[in-house]
Amino acid sequence: QVQLVETGGGLAQAGGSLRLSCAASGFTFSTFAVSWYRQTPGELRELVATIGPRGTTNYADSVKGRFTISRDNAKNTMYLQMNSLKPEDTAVYYCNFPRPGGGTYGPWGQGTQVTVSS
Repeated sequence: QVQLVETGGGLAQAGGSLRLSCAASGFTFSTFAVSWYRQTPGELRELVATIGPRGTTNYADSVKGRFTISRDNAKNTMYLQMNSLKPEDTAVYYCNFPRPGGGTYGPWGQGTQVTVSS
């Protein structure tokens, strides 16, 4: 059974940093691309960053240069280092592993709340 557990959210001031973690289980983590998403109330879930099985990364324009996605296949864990945070980064952040044609393979977890104050 696939399980994805996000941790590390919290309150930060604008310009500050947070590091999110996602512990994955129930699938062969090392062979899949994994992604971070975020969602604010009333909005669609947004793709933030993706890292492929070999470490290739892609970022949404809104976070490029500020966020860094990484993975530790030995620990079945992925990370999102968020620097230079802005109030518009406030959201619930989720991890999942995307299907090539759209959608995701895993269920959505509880997410972790990130709140950035100005």
